Amino acid sequence: MRTHREQHLVSRIGWLRAAVLGANDGIVSTASLILGVAASGAARPAVLVAGVAGLVAGAMSMAAGEYVSVSSQADTEHAELAKERHELATIPAAELDELTHIYVSRGVDQATARAVAEQMTAFNALETHARDELHITDLTAARPIVAAFTSAITFTAGALLPLLLAAVLPVSMIVIGEAAGTILFLGLLGAVGATTGGAQPWKPVMRVVFWGALAMAITAGIGRLVGTSI
Repeated sequence: MRTHREQHLVSRIGWLRAAVLGANDGIVSTASLILGVAASGAARPAVLVAGVAGLVAGAMSMAAGEYVSVSSQADTEHAELAKERHELATIPAAELDELTHIYVSRGVDQATARAVAEQMTAFNALETHARDELHITDLTAARPIVAAFTSAITFTAGALLPLLLAAVLPVSMIVIGEAAGTILFLGLLGAVGATTGGAQPWKPVMRVVFWGALAMAITAGIGRLVGTSI
């Protein structure tokens, strides 16, 4: 008998979220910083220094932020699993009733729910309660180190794009060229992220382009005000 295998795109949610978030932040924050400094009338060396500093600081901030945030999630998961392990050891009957009620609430009749609960408890009680009661699975489990490295690497990759533009564009074209190039990069990122996740690209593209353009416009405006006031 041949086994029917399915590969669902939901398995990509964890790393896709971190990758898109990191790359998007890298592009937007670095481009906005470059535009703000360039709009103030600064020379190319100052613009590049600001861009490199933004890349390094942003990558470290993303890594630290993701690690702290996801570590907090992991701590909570470990505490919940420890509590569940203790309850399974001390009040197994109550935990069996709880599991039965979960299956009943999902539309299974009482007798079948009880039978399933008993079989799943005998097979792997902790894993069953983690999945069906706590909603902790291999797909959703927190991985702080993976999240930190993914965010840092993708932020750096995203930040390199506007930094490269600032290095090669004529000084007189940095502001306009940076803005246009960054909008193009953001559109491509939105399309790639949507396609990888199996979604239609138009809404994700419009989201990232709109918010990225808004961030750049505000930063460039502030840079221009500061530059003309000095």
